[in-house]
Amino acid sequence: MQKKKFLVLFSLFIVPLIFYIFLSKGIWHYSNLPILTENVENIKGDETFENHYSVVAFLGEDLNKSKNALFNLNEVIYKDYYKSLYFQTVIILPKGTEKEVVKLKERLGTYTDASKWKFVFASKEDLVAIFNSFDTPYKLDDNYASNYTFIIDRELRLRGRKDDEDTIDGKLYGYDMTSVADLRNKMKDDIDIIYYQLGKSMEKEQRRKRKV
Repeated sequence: MQKKKFLVLFSLFIVPLIFYIFLSKGIWHYSNLPILTENVENIKGDETFENHYSVVAFLGEDLNKSKNALFNLNEVIYKDYYKSLYFQTVIILPKGTEKEVVKLKERLGTYTDASKWKFVFASKEDLVAIFNSFDTPYKLDDNYASNYTFIIDRELRLRGRKDDEDTIDGKLYGYDMTSVADLRNKMKDDIDIIYYQLGKSMEKEQRRKRKV
């Protein structure tokens, strides 16, 4: 009888506790999204990467070729995070695409609140300089576009992975916008980690203020 009681208690209390500890260690292990590049070049003008968590993409001169990738980003990432603290989505485009973007923003606005979509127009030289400052293995195509989207934190650092199972060296600098699975299974997880970090930092600051 005692043995039976012990097994019941073990299954009700001890097993869940062990599971909780296991999960906690897992969260701790993955709670620091690696910094892959320091001091990326900031965008010029009124918009800025500073003090934001920016999802950044380069859609190029021909938006008809990249609009499907943009709508993937809108559905999988933007809609889930646009109300989050410090969040913004920045699309960097060559000057001369302004009229096309007006139509694109109108279309985006039929699906969601597009207020956190930021469209920045730059000379091709400045656009290339910003992209190259991310220091990734990717290249812009002849259209000044990339299929990859990036996470830039509030201190102008590119964040990503150093243990990605699908890359040769484990480093994941950006997320393929043409792949819904990549956005959902990798980028969403990584943005969640950033906000987990932010939440823990804010809790720590609140505790510090209460002690003062």
